[in-house]
Amino acid sequence: MALTFDDGPDPEWTPLLLDALGVHDVHATFFVMGGAAARHPDLIERTRAAGHDVQLHCHEHHRHTDVDRDALERDTDSALSVLAERGVEPSRWRTPWGVLGPWTQELARARGLTLTHWTADTEDWAGDPAPLLLDRVLGALRPGAIVLAHDGLGPGARRAGCEETVALVGPLVRAIRGAGLTAGPLPSLPEA
Repeated sequence: MALTFDDGPDPEWTPLLLDALGVHDVHATFFVMGGAAARHPDLIERTRAAGHDVQLHCHEHHRHTDVDRDALERDTDSALSVLAERGVEPSRWRTPWGVLGPWTQELARARGLTLTHWTADTEDWAGDPAPLLLDRVLGALRPGAIVLAHDGLGPGARRAGCEETVALVGPLVRAIRGAGLTAGPLPSLPEA
């Protein structure tokens, strides 16, 4: 089952999350924001060097239903350009809040991106303690599950930091392994 993190890289929280994943010998998929990646290219490099998968989230955190097609194209292409400069060629795209606009699927196809949602949401953005985050996803632990958490503070976050997400890593990995499952990044997509 896949561990995924949105809204990074964040200079305070991404390194701590990478450390926590490393302690438990687990890899994950990071859906990154191009604007943050441009400000913190070292974190993209560190994430990749640690064996994690880097995919597209957005450039700025626009809700697809709140912007027109041109704005969405500019945002997507800006993020893809920043990632390409760092050697990242995403194959997956998780939109902000998982919201799709009228043009999202068409833009994804035109850029060779597969839209990727989640099946288990920690709702860590709400600022709850790690045991509650774990309780939210325990019932969804099964092969093919995709867990959503955040290594950055995107719009709408009701917390001051991501310490509870970092604290969640150990108990979540133990729960996954205890269920006889393997935690890791999203599987690679077949070549087109």
